[in-house]
Amino acid sequence: MQAAECTWTHFEMLRPLCFKSPSTTPLFFNFSKHFQKGFSDSSFFRSNRRISNYPSFMATISSLSTHKDPVSTHDATPNITHQPVQVAKRLEKFKTTIFTQMSMLAIKHGAINLGQGFPNFDGPDFVKEAAIQAIKDGKNQYARGYGVPDFNNAIAARFKKDTGLVIDPEKEVTVTSGCTEAIAATMLGLINPGDEVILFAPFYDSYEATLSMAGAKVKCITLRPPDFAVPIDELKSTISKNTRAILINTPHNPTGKMFTREELNTIASLCIENDVLVFTDEVYDKLAFEMDHISMASLPGMYERTVTMNSLGKTFSLTGWKIGWAIAPPHLAWGVRQAHSFLTFATSTPMQYAATVALQAPDSYFAELKRDYKAKKAILVQGLKDVGFKVFPSSGTYFVVVDHTPFGLENDIAFCEYLIKEVGVVAIPTSVFYLNPDDGKNLVRFTFCKDEETLRSAVERMKEKLKKK
Repeated sequence: MQAAECTWTHFEMLRPLCFKSPSTTPLFFNFSKHFQKGFSDSSFFRSNRRISNYPSFMATISSLSTHKDPVSTHDATPNITHQPVQVAKRLEKFKTTIFTQMSMLAIKHGAINLGQGFPNFDGPDFVKEAAIQAIKDGKNQYARGYGVPDFNNAIAARFKKDTGLVIDPEKEVTVTSGCTEAIAATMLGLINPGDEVILFAPFYDSYEATLSMAGAKVKCITLRPPDFAVPIDELKSTISKNTRAILINTPHNPTGKMFTREELNTIASLCIENDVLVFTDEVYDKLAFEMDHISMASLPGMYERTVTMNSLGKTFSLTGWKIGWAIAPPHLAWGVRQAHSFLTFATSTPMQYAATVALQAPDSYFAELKRDYKAKKAILVQGLKDVGFKVFPSSGTYFVVVDHTPFGLENDIAFCEYLIKEVGVVAIPTSVFYLNPDDGKNLVRFTFCKDEETLRSAVERMKEKLKKK
């Protein structure tokens, strides 16, 4: 499957303008003549169909020509011509993420943010107090590059409890600045230019971006509603002699799908048969509602070819701490650590000591976490059904994907624009999670990692203002 040309870079950079009424003066920034020319050239829009499909956005672009370049008034400084933004070719299709943009719009429009997946409640006191104590105890200098020993041990102990696998915390655990850095270190440390890596769409946006930085060739298998099952025959035909790795996210963001044991066993067999690595993003492993989470590394013959990535943020509602890790056998951990050394080198020292305390939490903490989220999920799912959405099953994570088409908007981006401006609720358009945006144009994602009052308020707003067409 050929990668569809993604132009979210340019759309995201200007998105704040798209949500203003025609009478509102844009507050973003003025564009130089060079920059205007780059965006007004017709060949640009012919080659970037994702933007050109949206007339309202085109109108916004056209209006930019009325804005003048800012001119310095300082006597000693000549007039400055602003230059076009510059970015390496491997990243020119990426820019500000959809999550950042939607969160900014939530604030701007006073909308309830059910878009970006961060809780609006705080993490547990016993973990925060551990961080404070670590700071007071002077644990504030650089940590060892691959992790504080106590934390590495806690990760290994938790992995054994969850999977039954005994690992060496000194050789097989690498602590990273969030799972996003674990993803980047894995891609940059183990993927060579030209290697093929298979993703399952829709996918978390950093996957494609870091693979682009690594020079990989991305191949994509689309998971389709209602159950988002893996099309095994398509996967078999996609694997080639150049396939280096398959990247799996289970429980899956954004759909909430959990890969079944049968699917994982089939993927494992294909990887062993074709000598393919597996990178697994398991940050939502403690938010599995309908079935037990299965770690790919725990399947027969798979630990030696698997990098398992995880983090603290989702399980302990501390997303701002950015504490993550990668678990891999020594021959794969070496590449991950080499990249990690030159990305961040080390992760926050006091937070690692606090994370050690977190991972040692009793089983009752994780059981209560799951109960709380199941209650939140029930509120949102029933509310979305009452509003009139077609709601797809979510077995894990704290996300729910719905079909927005009953409300008559042409695509997911148009729907999310309307939802923010006219209804006051934020959702995430899923087309940005596909190589071919059309595959996701009928779907939007809501999150229920909010307190129950917020979820009920969002549902009431939608019941009141969102009407079927």
